[in-house]
Amino acid sequence: MFRRERSVPLRDSAAALCNNLSVLQLPFCNLTRFGVVHGPSAQLLSTAPGGVLLAQRQLLAKEGAGVSPPLITQLHWCVLPFRVLLVLTSHRGIQMYESNGSVMVYWHALDYEDASPVQAVFARGIASSGHFICVGTWSGRVLVFDIPDKGSNIVLSEELAGHPTSVTDIASEPAQKQDCMAHMVTADDSGLLCVWWSGPEFKLLTRIPGFGAPCTSVQLWQGIIAAGYGNGQVRLYEASTGTLHVQINAHARAICALDLAPEVGKLLSAAEDTFVHIWKLSRSPGSGCIEVEHCHSECVPDTQVCGARFCDTSGSSFAVTGYDLAEILRFSSV
Repeated sequence: MFRRERSVPLRDSAAALCNNLSVLQLPFCNLTRFGVVHGPSAQLLSTAPGGVLLAQRQLLAKEGAGVSPPLITQLHWCVLPFRVLLVLTSHRGIQMYESNGSVMVYWHALDYEDASPVQAVFARGIASSGHFICVGTWSGRVLVFDIPDKGSNIVLSEELAGHPTSVTDIASEPAQKQDCMAHMVTADDSGLLCVWWSGPEFKLLTRIPGFGAPCTSVQLWQGIIAAGYGNGQVRLYEASTGTLHVQINAHARAICALDLAPEVGKLLSAAEDTFVHIWKLSRSPGSGCIEVEHCHSECVPDTQVCGARFCDTSGSSFAVTGYDLAEILRFSSV
């Protein structure tokens, strides 16, 4: 069971974007950071235990060419082996900051040459894999940036081609075993999933075809891909083979966010039907098949949910954002 805790106030409400909430735990100083996108700006908030707001910062999208301010499409903290970077994507390019947002260490402008005059140009989908940060684009390509241990000598090392339509989300996890080949999964507007092995060079392992609904959010845990779709379904695949193990009609409307608590295998799904569900993933000891159990449901009435994340790796608390909602809702287990 979960109960509602003290909310974190926002200066501006969250934009109606999928995956519009990022959470960074700082256990060494007992802080939690939240990041939310609102139009051309992003809000960073630092809170103490109990949701007490200690500090907040506003970041703006770098303008580049153009007369109107670019809209930010996503914000995400990337935890690398030796540092943490905050990544913003927009209709102009990709910005990387130190984790507190104080210093921008890298800017990558998007290439408009390949886009038609009527095509929207943007970056969306952010994840780290080893010492790389991967960012999806409107063209379906995934940009791979090699990140140094410190400093701003960041280079675009590779572009991955695997998607025919715009990338929607990217998820990754470290390799747990030598035989666990899947390090990253990318999703697109057609519902196609691409599974990658990361190393000095990324290698496409398998493609999981779509079925007519966009994949809006994706997660990867111990060789299990959890994918949320625009028709409200959550599907669980074997990452190494692309085999579908479980199909859940989880929500009545489009899923806007998935998240995983890696210590316990809890999966959070949130959708535009105002519900947040928590599931428990596991493998059958005998057959190794993926199993799922429903653990909890939470309704956020009269709210178009647009982001939801666990606030800790054990899945004992989570946070939710909603369109036109000027606060971050927090829930904790009892």
